[in-house]
Amino acid sequence: MNFPPSSGHSLRERARAPTDRELSEIPWLGGLDGLARERAEAALVVGDTPAGDYICRVGRPVTYWFGLLDGLLKMSNDDSMGPVITFTGVAPGGWFGEGTVLKREHYRYNIQALRKSLVAGLPVDTFHWLLDHSIGFNRFVMNQLNERLGQFIAAREIDRINNPDLRVARNLAALFHPLLSPNVGGVLRITQQELAYLVGLSRQRVNEALSALSDRGWIQIEYGGLRVLNLQALRSGEL
Repeated sequence: MNFPPSSGHSLRERARAPTDRELSEIPWLGGLDGLARERAEAALVVGDTPAGDYICRVGRPVTYWFGLLDGLLKMSNDDSMGPVITFTGVAPGGWFGEGTVLKREHYRYNIQALRKSLVAGLPVDTFHWLLDHSIGFNRFVMNQLNERLGQFIAAREIDRINNPDLRVARNLAALFHPLLSPNVGGVLRITQQELAYLVGLSRQRVNEALSALSDRGWIQIEYGGLRVLNLQALRSGEL
């Protein structure tokens, strides 16, 4: 997939305060009370990023904890480290990088927009303040870390799968994760080319895999996206 050149403008330069509707799409805000919620809402920013732009780059210091409100992102290694490997996709409602934020480290991965996306950011200092003052926020972050660990273990297993249909199925299951991508619901807006980019297969082979999964009744192909009919089968079913 070819992207247009990066605009050169950082997300911070395009940042603005979130609207009430955008705040309602942030899953962890509901677990905050009183001052904690006020601090979080006052600190949150949102910004549009065009396809091809990077939200996080390898080696850069962490400044925000990021979440995706709309669009599609991919997490990958840097091409200077050898062949590019996509670790996972990030679907709407997903928040990522909490481990890096916790340790205030430099990024060890890239996060790139596969299409025009709307991204939210919580400053690092506010993130740590919430950890110190909000039980609800701590619970969310702990659940995130736990689910993320399971996701990356599953990703290692996917790498060993030689059946392309199963590779597509497992990757779709990750994008429909109810806790890591809570705003996807039953339908994921994704093109076959975007899915091919995430899975590491050709668009033609992804199309064949989607047809096979549809024939089994696991998914339903809709205009501009996919509807999951059997998430458990995508996660663990055999072809």
